Amino acid sequence: MTAQSHPKLRLGITIGDFNGIGPEVIIKTLKESRIQSFCVPIIFGSAKVFAKHRKILDIEFPYQIAQTAQPEHTGENKVYLINSWPNDNPNIELGQSSAEAGQCALAALKDSVKALQEGWIDAVVTAPINKFNIQDPDFKFVGHTEFYEHHFSGKSLMTLVAEKFRIATLTGHIPISKVSQSITAGLLYEKLKVFSHTLKHDFGIAKPKIAVLGLNPHAGEQGLLGAEEQSIIAPTLEKLREEGYLMLGPFPSDGFFGQMSQSKFDGVMGMYHDQSLIPFKTLAFDRGVNFTAGLNIVRTSPDHGTAYNIAGKGIADPTPMREAIFLAADIASRRTLKVV
Repeated sequence: MTAQSHPKLRLGITIGDFNGIGPEVIIKTLKESRIQSFCVPIIFGSAKVFAKHRKILDIEFPYQIAQTAQPEHTGENKVYLINSWPNDNPNIELGQSSAEAGQCALAALKDSVKALQEGWIDAVVTAPINKFNIQDPDFKFVGHTEFYEHHFSGKSLMTLVAEKFRIATLTGHIPISKVSQSITAGLLYEKLKVFSHTLKHDFGIAKPKIAVLGLNPHAGEQGLLGAEEQSIIAPTLEKLREEGYLMLGPFPSDGFFGQMSQSKFDGVMGMYHDQSLIPFKTLAFDRGVNFTAGLNIVRTSPDHGTAYNIAGKGIADPTPMREAIFLAADIASRRTLKVV
């Protein structure tokens, strides 16, 4: 039996860094019965860690331990936990980075990859990791996006989603000093086509209208403040329009968001990480979701970090995790049903 043949969607959820708020927002989200009404949640993590977090938070959170995520081991109407990190005495140091937390997070990610490859789950939702302590011979990546791209087919595109506000970032996790040299006509052309495809097939928008931001202040001011808009961005947009895509820009990013112009488009493409993430988190920090578009698997994540400063205090807001689960389920369902 594959995940797709199972009556309910089967969603994997990775624990993330157990010294952060990942276990807390997972517990708070999955204790809601409505989540189990449309999916089978399968946590990849540590039973001992979740038992300790449950005690710290003083929250009732029933789950059943399963040997694997195979459908025959994980039926409906329950929350399941795969013991990816079977350490009987994990050293939980809330609010601190530790090698053990990184190892547990990586073990959960590896199990999620296997479950996706075997067809045991339909999608995965990842709790936040610490990008430093997870580094390992099996994880030499700057984040989840690159990790899953390495294991699955397609070209990834980091896309942030909050209701109808969808913004992607062209160059992703790279130093700002390397952004300009990384922007090429070929990369922009490829990523914009990925973006248009995901808006159409994963979000059901028949003719996506996409705004593209400039790289330089005032979108280059006709070459006075930078040449990328005239030499790379504008010609690439013209080429895509000739092919039937609805792409507009390049827009100066400050004026674009100052006038809330994102509401006029189905998607926005930013040139680099902070150009996309700052306006998104300003407008949607309490409900934002990170979706890895462009791959043959569905992966989402709450758009926040480990939040060490509030770990274990019981005040972490589970809304972004809940929204990440809803979005993963929506996209997985759409792909399964081949809805356009």
